[in-house]
Amino acid sequence: MTDPDSADDRDAHARADFETHLADADERIEALRSARTRREAVESHIDDRGEEAVVTAADTYRKAVRLLDRYEDSATGTGDFQAYVEFQDRFLGLVESLQESVPAHEAFSAAAERMDRRRLSADDFDAAREDLEPASEYVDLLDRRESSKEAVSAAKRDAKLALEDLDAEIERREEMLSFADADLDAPVGELREPIEAYNDAVSEEFESFYESAPAAEVVAFLERAESFPLVSYESPPRDLRTFARESPDADEPIPTLLEYADYTGSKLDHYAADPALLQTTVAVHRTFLERLSGEPLTVSLPPPPAGTLRLWAGEATSLAGRFASEETVARLRAVRSLTRREDYEDLRLAARAHEELDAEARERVRSGAAADELERLREARERLAAALEREAADGEQSGAGRGGGPSGETADDVERDERANARRR
Repeated sequence: MTDPDSADDRDAHARADFETHLADADERIEALRSARTRREAVESHIDDRGEEAVVTAADTYRKAVRLLDRYEDSATGTGDFQAYVEFQDRFLGLVESLQESVPAHEAFSAAAERMDRRRLSADDFDAAREDLEPASEYVDLLDRRESSKEAVSAAKRDAKLALEDLDAEIERREEMLSFADADLDAPVGELREPIEAYNDAVSEEFESFYESAPAAEVVAFLERAESFPLVSYESPPRDLRTFARESPDADEPIPTLLEYADYTGSKLDHYAADPALLQTTVAVHRTFLERLSGEPLTVSLPPPPAGTLRLWAGEATSLAGRFASEETVARLRAVRSLTRREDYEDLRLAARAHEELDAEARERVRSGAAADELERLREARERLAAALEREAADGEQSGAGRGGGPSGETADDVERDERANARRR
């Protein structure tokens, strides 16, 4: 009956420098505040100019630059006249559709006026790009908004991870403080010594049982253990059960069978009644067989609560009696009787304090330093949780009614524009 937590791990956590957790919480709060401030600043900038107007300006700039890039080679000089006409229709039509209230309207108009010529050169395209440059501010503005949103999301993710770390640290320290009332001078040996005596005896006798009893008897023991769920033996695989019941070779002890499984076929013929079955069963389950031990029948130190130990010991007594001596079973009954002591839980708490806290941690508990540290960690957690809650509320408010981001020219846009140009021509 083992304790799933490592005492070494608990000691390491108990000695962890809580200042690191405090500093990390403050850093995450500041990162979240800074990211939120940047996002609010850029959103305010966009709101001042109008969401729809900024998106329109940025969208038009992107479309205009794509048209310049797409037609520069084909619509210049004495090139493809059809491409020249198509470019002018699309470029001039794009600008003509803009309302004058759109930001950087003058930049779009200047570029359109420059491109409204009988013949276009590469220099005209370069100059048009320069004319459009003031409108690129609105692309940058929308890009900055997206970057600021990503920064807020990253800060929120980091803050949530820090909050989880704080929760884990607080839980560890609460457990540490649960030993504040422990009597560290209590005679914990009165629990430890009977348990250690029983553990040593049952482990030694199971090892002897494993090494000398027929494999069929050991497998039968494991099958019997299935009726005692509090004793955590793993159930034997089905083919191993069949082997134990049907093969004459199951009369051999498990270590002997494992040795046989390493033999070559010709050598194994001299030792096994059914060599093929032995190799395909024992060899396949070597790991399972090699891991068998008396550990599930031992009691953890410090021991579990009285009720848990009492129930477990009842099942363990029935199971251990299949191979252990009367003396060892009597030791187990003595362990079970410990749970009826009036001071059992007090002794158990003291034993846990000795086992799970080192001298430094015990002193911090005695002096009150551990309680002060826990309070500061809880305060840091409250600050971090409040910062996350504020961001969640602000995010919902800023997102309500806000329009979409920048758009681009899709295949549908191109097809729609070309149909309109065809009608104009």
